[in-house]
Amino acid sequence: MGRIISIVNQKGGVGKTTTTINVGAYLAEAGKFVLIVDLDPQANATSGLGIDHRSIERGTYEAILGEVRMRDIVQHTAHETLRIAPATTALAGLNIDLVPLERREYKLYDSLLDIRNDYDYILIDCPPTLGLITLNGIVAADEILIPVQAEYYALEGLSQLLETVKLVKERLRPEIDVLGAVLTMYDKRTRLSDDVMQELYKYFPNNIFRSIIPRSVRLAEAPSFGRSIAMFDGGSKGAQAYARLAREILESDEITVLI
Repeated sequence: MGRIISIVNQKGGVGKTTTTINVGAYLAEAGKFVLIVDLDPQANATSGLGIDHRSIERGTYEAILGEVRMRDIVQHTAHETLRIAPATTALAGLNIDLVPLERREYKLYDSLLDIRNDYDYILIDCPPTLGLITLNGIVAADEILIPVQAEYYALEGLSQLLETVKLVKERLRPEIDVLGAVLTMYDKRTRLSDDVMQELYKYFPNNIFRSIIPRSVRLAEAPSFGRSIAMFDGGSKGAQAYARLAREILESDEITVLI
């Protein structure tokens, strides 16, 4: 059964999509079969993997509402074993469309049931909100990965996110766990980055990834070329950091299997 990881933080600009794309790419490079589910109406994960979301007729919006099967919207990427369930701008209306539905929090979970066994990993790129779309992303997941930007306001709202995950675990999906937090856009030249890291340990004393994602121009440039950092500049510091993060996730999977 595939391992489903949602990448979540209601604060925008913290590196959720960059993390989703590049962790997915390196898991694929490690020989895993990976699906990225784009839940963000901005469709950055879709365009960041070289797919024009404006040309897509059916995406995650239709799959979540049950109009099409999730497997029917999946598209190939430049990585042989990396696929994406693309988003379109129609996704912007999903929060409203879900309101009157029964089991509205489980719609994404339900849509992934028939393809879960097709993949080793399913990574869900959630939007920068805590609305019904993100709630679907959390409920559908086995684990939550939280990118945290190394900046002054980075920890604002983190308590709210953790409380939301706690409530989901108590009321909707007892199996869900926090995989951990990863520090992004880290600049070793600034004291602020170190201060944020120390504060982060207060929230996640046992769940911070050793891999730290640096602030990198190459990471910022890669999506405009529709490529992961692995293909765009595999020798860069950002690429090396995401390769290490993917290895940590693979190692955590091996530990879980052994337990």
